[in-house]
Amino acid sequence: MQSLGVSVDFLNRWSLLRLQPREVIVAKKIDFKKERKTLFQPPVGDFVEVDVPAMRFVMVDGNGDPNTVTSYREALEWLYTVSYAMKFAAKNEFDRDYVVPPLEGLWWAEDPADFILRNKDRWSWTMMILVPDFVTEEMFCTARDKAAQKLGSAPKTSRLASLAEGRCLQTMHIGSYDDEGPTLARLHDEIMPRSDLTFNGPHHEIYISDPRRVAPDRLKTVLRQPVRPSEM
Repeated sequence: MQSLGVSVDFLNRWSLLRLQPREVIVAKKIDFKKERKTLFQPPVGDFVEVDVPAMRFVMVDGNGDPNTVTSYREALEWLYTVSYAMKFAAKNEFDRDYVVPPLEGLWWAEDPADFILRNKDRWSWTMMILVPDFVTEEMFCTARDKAAQKLGSAPKTSRLASLAEGRCLQTMHIGSYDDEGPTLARLHDEIMPRSDLTFNGPHHEIYISDPRRVAPDRLKTVLRQPVRPSEM
């Protein structure tokens, strides 16, 4: 006589399958500081050479002393608001998540000595936050519009753009931002001339530490300088 319904053998095999551990595929959360350690974790005090690939950033330009001009504070507020809006959009639309990277800044002046002398009112800057490749221009525009509802009109220089620095020298500075002068002087006056190198882009800083939570003498900041051979 044929058995009606599900066989005992099938039920036994199904029970065994149910007891097997299931493989759950979870999208990896990207953390650039961990995945690109050579760029975000240089040695303390020693300048090392790195090849920095093209990367995409949300950017805002400005000039003047970052401690006194309101445009600097507004630029940072806008950058973080847009960056987190894009992070949440990426998670909702693509199921891709990432840690919003640390703030970065490009700094320049007519005379590089103004960095060593800390003549901040003569500085120009581009503040920026790195974004993954899967963040689209459309996502940026949507995030910018949402930020405008909260903060008002977006800065005129706000943009999503690529930066390719190539050959660079960099080190990790520990301490106050105002104590960077001697380290930069050593780079400009000793290390670069000794290697027959010259400037090939603005001074670049990556703010690993949050100054709201870390004492000034313990702040970690990557100091980076794009370079090229002097004869070029």
